[in-house]
Amino acid sequence: MAVKLGTENKRNVVIAAILLSVVVYLGITQLLSGPPHPQTAATAPAATTPSARRTPKTDAASGEDTGEARKVPTMNLDPTLHLERLKASESIEYAGTGRNIFSMDSAPPVRIEKTLASARPDPRKAAVYTPPPAPRPPAIDLKFFGYSVAKDGARRAFLLHGEDIFDAGVGEIVDHRFKVISITPTGVQVTDLGYNNTQTLPLESN
Repeated sequence: MAVKLGTENKRNVVIAAILLSVVVYLGITQLLSGPPHPQTAATAPAATTPSARRTPKTDAASGEDTGEARKVPTMNLDPTLHLERLKASESIEYAGTGRNIFSMDSAPPVRIEKTLASARPDPRKAAVYTPPPAPRPPAIDLKFFGYSVAKDGARRAFLLHGEDIFDAGVGEIVDHRFKVISITPTGVQVTDLGYNNTQTLPLESN
């Protein structure tokens, strides 16, 4: 008995046939290729330096690296305590030109002599300041060359200042600067008002 299929049913049958063919093809391919091999990740070799290079320790039975550190041989190491060497080092004495600082019986250090006097001046003996002497006043540049006597006995002196001649009595001022203090037959006493200096001028002969 034949079954009639519609147009849509025919399309579904064709798609199912194609999918079945693909599944069968993939199954045959997997069977022919054999069991899959696991992919191992490639690891880069670790960089080693001469100071960090070590000899891997391998297992004698399997030949694989066990990851243990290499044992250092101790044939050149001597852990024995040599007392004779320590005694020899203790017998070494300090040989210097001065005092032995490691001995209590050594001679004392040389005593440094005390200085006779300090280089700094003693403030208690500070020098007393002596002011310089005052300058001497200048000499009075007048010349006494004569005098006159009045009827009452009063004297007047004749004084020469440069080319000028002055007739002055006691108490009068000559040339706005010199004051006559006293007049005698042998001299006249004059005061320089600018310096407050009094001098006696002798009588000069012509």
